[in-house]
Amino acid sequence: MSTHTPQNVFRSRNFRLVFFGALVSELGAVMYSFAVGFYILQISGNNAVLQGLYLAACGAATLLATPLGGVLGDRCRKSAIMSACDYIKGGIILLAGLLLLLFRAPDAQILILFVSGVCGGVISGIFSPASRALLPHIVEEERLQQANAYFTIKSSLESILGIVLAGVLYAALPIHLLLVLVGLCYILSGVSEMFIRYAHTAPKERLTLRLAWRDLRAGVDYLKGRKAILALMASTLFINFFFLPVGSNFIPYFVRTDIANAPRYLLDHWLTPELWSSVFTMLIGVSSLIGAAVLSARRQREKCGRMISLLLLVIAVIMIGLTFSYWLLIGREASLNVFLVLFSVGCFAIGFLLTWINIPLSTTLMRIVDRAQLSKVSSITAMASQGLTPIAAMLAGFALQYLGSTGMLAICTAGLTVTAVCMFFNRHIREI
Repeated sequence: MSTHTPQNVFRSRNFRLVFFGALVSELGAVMYSFAVGFYILQISGNNAVLQGLYLAACGAATLLATPLGGVLGDRCRKSAIMSACDYIKGGIILLAGLLLLLFRAPDAQILILFVSGVCGGVISGIFSPASRALLPHIVEEERLQQANAYFTIKSSLESILGIVLAGVLYAALPIHLLLVLVGLCYILSGVSEMFIRYAHTAPKERLTLRLAWRDLRAGVDYLKGRKAILALMASTLFINFFFLPVGSNFIPYFVRTDIANAPRYLLDHWLTPELWSSVFTMLIGVSSLIGAAVLSARRQREKCGRMISLLLLVIAVIMIGLTFSYWLLIGREASLNVFLVLFSVGCFAIGFLLTWINIPLSTTLMRIVDRAQLSKVSSITAMASQGLTPIAAMLAGFALQYLGSTGMLAICTAGLTVTAVCMFFNRHIREI
């Protein structure tokens, strides 16, 4: 354990460039996800299956491109990959905005959003491994927890500002103008990342398909003897499968059906139904910011496995309470307003707990994985942990359409609870 307090990581010019570049691009990403999610429901008549298929297609594209991103991230300059990806993604979104302006038919617009979403997913899959592996190259080891905490604070600010801004802009602007703003955010981020400098030695071998396959196998072989990381990958695979649809599928559907169709709801004089979605995300952002601010000033733990297992059990208990509350208060038409209050409190608590899981975990992995393998290992762990999320998004769409929100929440909560219990009793997790 470090015996001294690390200097503030913002003294590093490289970190400032990465931080503010990510702040701009991810602000655009928050607005994009919010706008497209609601717009598909709007023009499809609240078709939850179609929304689920969109999320599944984008997620699958990201996953399939992630191995390529891992190989490129360990062979090429990571900052150059990130800059190029932001330029390309910004261009894709700008083109999508132009096409939505030219083609007004709902079917044509849905096709445009699907194609741009899949293309953007591919670029994200290439971008993410390089982005995740960059920090250890520009930040000293004793500052990694502080750096990760600041990135969580950044994400929290984006959740607060981005979602509120997205809700206001979604109501005030046509969708194509909103996409133009998002595209410009990505391009500005690409400009910032062009000025990042760090020591990089390019491999002498020219990249070929055979070498790419060899590099991926090297990453897999590296992980085979590390049972703690493998156990964590298996756990996060099922955590994401059962938990992510709550935010990506349930909340937009709940807003578009239960809140939008209610004759009266809490704060209806000030908040549109879509802005209630902003409130939920903003509460997660505020609590994440608080948690990250506390962690940024704390020393790094040598091991965090037992702590994150306990916190995940607490999240499972909260989800059980929220699922029962939905069945009682919404399913049985007792009180929409009471559920809105309870769900808001639950979002605040979950946001805080997730911060205390994600920051120590990501910091520990950055410390224990060799830097030369970090992009490949990052891409492999991302594929392993996110591998079922496209299927989860699609199945959640069908569950919402045919079983209703109560059924979907019950399935997700049961799966999350079983996963949390198994993770708590796994001895390999405690080694992390």
